[in-house]
Amino acid sequence: MPNRRFRNVTRIGPVQVATSYDGRGREKHTAACTAPRCGFSADYDSRAAAELAARTHRCPVR
Repeated sequence: MPNRRFRNVTRIGPVQVATSYDGRGREKHTAACTAPRCGFSADYDSRAAAELAARTHRCPVR
């Protein structure tokens, strides 16, 4: 996977949401949990979808 440059990074609870471009120049939005041992991350086509995933994420690690 190429090195991505993230911009417009925000934090919603333990989840960070950021915008970047994929290898084909399309804008992608990523939501990733920063809690240790959680491992949740996903790419979305819209910022709203990434923010919704961040708001509804329930970290299984306690």
